Amino acid sequence: MIDIRLEAHKIISKVISKAVFSDKLLNQMQKKIQSAGEESQLLYVLVKGIIKMHKNLDYIASFHADIEQWESTNLKFKILIYIGLYQLIYTDNIPQHAAVHETVNVAKKLYGDKIANFVNAVLRSYLRAPQVTYPEDETEKISLQYSFPIEIIKKWLGYWGREKTIRLCKYYNNAPKLHFRSNQLATNPERLKKYFDRRNIEIKQHPFSSKMFVTNQVQSVLNDVAFSEGYYSIQDTSAALVVKLMQPQMDESILDMFAAPGGKATHIAEMMGNTGEVIAIDKFPNKIKKIKQAMERLKITNITPIAEDAFRYGPVAPAFDRVLLDVPCSGWGVFQKKAELRWQSNQDMNELIKLQENALKTGASFVKDNGCLIYSTCTLNEEENEQQIKKFLAKNKKFKLIPAEGIVKKEITSNGFLKTLPFEQNMDGAFAAKLQKLD
Repeated sequence: MIDIRLEAHKIISKVISKAVFSDKLLNQMQKKIQSAGEESQLLYVLVKGIIKMHKNLDYIASFHADIEQWESTNLKFKILIYIGLYQLIYTDNIPQHAAVHETVNVAKKLYGDKIANFVNAVLRSYLRAPQVTYPEDETEKISLQYSFPIEIIKKWLGYWGREKTIRLCKYYNNAPKLHFRSNQLATNPERLKKYFDRRNIEIKQHPFSSKMFVTNQVQSVLNDVAFSEGYYSIQDTSAALVVKLMQPQMDESILDMFAAPGGKATHIAEMMGNTGEVIAIDKFPNKIKKIKQAMERLKITNITPIAEDAFRYGPVAPAFDRVLLDVPCSGWGVFQKKAELRWQSNQDMNELIKLQENALKTGASFVKDNGCLIYSTCTLNEEENEQQIKKFLAKNKKFKLIPAEGIVKKEITSNGFLKTLPFEQNMDGAFAAKLQKLD
């Protein structure tokens, strides 16, 4: 029998100490759990939840141990306490005695009686006195209570103020819903909705895109045969709206310079009705392989996937009607789905900004006269968004901004840009600018 809490401990330890991503580790473990007939949902809940909330859990735990002892406690032991506290604070279906008992058993298995007794003492101390006093300083309080780096909270308070910052934190700390896109080469949204209705799977059309659906029944939709037969793709609505802003047309020549995982490239290809050509570039061959698999599943024939560094692709010539730059970014818009990004997002910010500037310069060189350059990110950071476009337009007088209003709904636009805010539109945070090259 697989011990879910023990496996959660292994994954969380790797993610927090080595800055790796949890999805791959979870997928590997889920296969083992399912093959053993175990329920994998608890593993997912514990891993994702604790990665998100460990700053708050650490603060709470510090009230129930000697502060000097706690600060010097090995992270592996702390994670056991996070696992126990998370069950006590954030789950409704695990009895308190079971949460404590099972977590202490894992501590005993891994590290012996001394550590098990320490874990037991901290968890039982919390149960006796669960109230916690947070600092009076607003920034520090929000950072601890909602478990985000204080630098990010400072930025958000500057952008939106206290109320909206707290709403954004709460949204990111909730479990994500699944967004998916109807494949217009194979079906239409009405038929797809009726299909799931017949299977008693509840899906809802997203108010900002007629071809996008949202559901809480994640596994039912992911495992349905209609997915493997190519009737829909998993994609967040915010990403689909970037393609809508792009407005790809039949028979055009389009370059997607940072194409993986391929959601936007396949969406573009579908909108073009398998006409024209979409060149999809990514430097990792294993990601190109996934794009090819998606093409096969969706019956797409007009994408040419190329394993190449986007900055080395050539020959450079103004040959494309539209160029998409979905650039690497800090990921502030996807903190709900990618729990660990909130702890990694401030790494190498200067390098990221330089890379984005180079991407704009390189991408612009491939655009035909009267063609369009679309710059997009999945971040809310203005340094990577508005400021990048402002700098680019100041240096490149042959390009002008095409206002997003009129192409997408006004509620998701700001100063001519596509801009989504997760808690307001129930989708990831995204930014996109459509720039036209003058002849």
